[in-house]
Amino acid sequence: MMSNLFSTFDPSTSIFNLSLNWTSTFIGLLIIPSLFWLTPSRINIMWNKLNLTLHNEFKTLLGPKSFNGTTFIFISIFIMMLFNNFMGLFPYIFTSTSHLALTFAIALPMWLSFMLFGWINHTNHMFAHLVPQGTPPALMSFMVLIETISNIIRPGTLAVRLAANMIAGHLLLTLLGNTGPMIGFNLISILIIGQMMLLILESAVAMIQAYVFSILSTLYSSEVY
Repeated sequence: MMSNLFSTFDPSTSIFNLSLNWTSTFIGLLIIPSLFWLTPSRINIMWNKLNLTLHNEFKTLLGPKSFNGTTFIFISIFIMMLFNNFMGLFPYIFTSTSHLALTFAIALPMWLSFMLFGWINHTNHMFAHLVPQGTPPALMSFMVLIETISNIIRPGTLAVRLAANMIAGHLLLTLLGNTGPMIGFNLISILIIGQMMLLILESAVAMIQAYVFSILSTLYSSEVY
């Protein structure tokens, strides 16, 4: 039963023997407002306000020592995750962010680049991060081990957090949807209301998880300066 349930998330769409599942990752590009108009539209104004708000938020977290333009990396990740999370809520669209193949492929290179930059350019600062301030001398070796392990598992926790949260809501929607043909007519209205409330909840989760992924990536990068 569980294998059949999780098989709903397996890539299965193919046209002319070409797997088109992962193309849903790029559907969000069609929603980005174009800049062809001399006078910006309301969508353009909202888009610019969103980018400016995220820029100020990430700039504060990165600190004054960060390089110019660093925030655009995390803004791009947020927008990509947000579009992919929302695309997965539409019927018959492959949810790419519910797969570790995508989330881990984004989290691991980012974490590796932060670690390489920090250890090569700010070695003493990275060593100082392994021992929190005020740690008793007897616990220093133990704290170094704990901090090292917590640092190593960061890309895994980033990837699993996003994928697990996305797949959990979709599983619940799938389970409730599969019970529709087996219940009476009087309970159908309750089921539909429940599905609508879950869909609203999943929309909030899609935004929150994209924000959490980008914020945690920003915090991890701010520690290497």
